[in-house]
Amino acid sequence: MSDVLHPEKHPFVDFVKKNQKTLTYGLTILVVVVIGYFGYTELYQNPREAKAADAMFIAEKYFGLDSSNYVLNGDGTNKGVLYVIKEYSGTKAANLAKYYAGISYFRMNDFNKSIDYLKDFSTSAKQVQAIAYGTIGDAYAELKKNDDAVDYYKKAGEHFPEDEGISSEYLYRQAALLELNGKADDAIAVYKTIKSKYPKTDKGFQADKYINRLKVQP
Repeated sequence: MSDVLHPEKHPFVDFVKKNQKTLTYGLTILVVVVIGYFGYTELYQNPREAKAADAMFIAEKYFGLDSSNYVLNGDGTNKGVLYVIKEYSGTKAANLAKYYAGISYFRMNDFNKSIDYLKDFSTSAKQVQAIAYGTIGDAYAELKKNDDAVDYYKKAGEHFPEDEGISSEYLYRQAALLELNGKADDAIAVYKTIKSKYPKTDKGFQADKYINRLKVQP
C-alpha cells in the first residue's frame, strides 16, 4: 500500500519521530530568543532611548547657542551630553551626544578630547559625518599634526560630494595644508579637483588663482 495511505511511512514523518526531542529543543530555544529580543527591545532599550532623548533636549538648545560648557556638563538643573554618553551608552542619543561633545570640546580648544569623541561618533547622515571628519582635521591641524589633518580633510571632502559647499571647503583646507607643508604638486592636484568638480563654489572659482600662484613659485 502507498505512503499516501500510510503517512507514518513518509520520510518526513519518520525524520520528525526520530528527531522529536532535538526539534522540540530547537523550537524552544527559538521561542526563548524571540521573546528575549522583544522583551529587551520593548522593556529595556526603547525606554532607555526615550530617556536619553529627553536628557539631550536642553543640551541641544545650548549647542545651538554655542554654550559649550552647558552642552557638556549641563546647567545644574538639566544634564549635559557627557551624562548621556555615560548613562545611556549604546543608544542613538548617546551616539549623537558624542558629536555634540566633540564639537563643543573643539570650540573650547580641547582638541585631543574633540578628536576622541568625534572618532567614536558615526552616522548615516552624510553631511554631519563630513563635518565630523572635517572637525577632526581642524583639531589635528591645531595640534600641528599636519599629516593626520590632511587625511581627515580628504575624508571630509570626499565623503559627500553632493554637498558642494562642504566638499569644496574641506578639499581646499587639504590643499592649503599640503601647500603649507611644501607639497606644491599635491596641492595643485587637489586645487584642480576642486576646480573640476565644484566650479560654481567660491573655492572652485578661485582655484586657478591658487594653482597659478604655486606654478610661478621658484
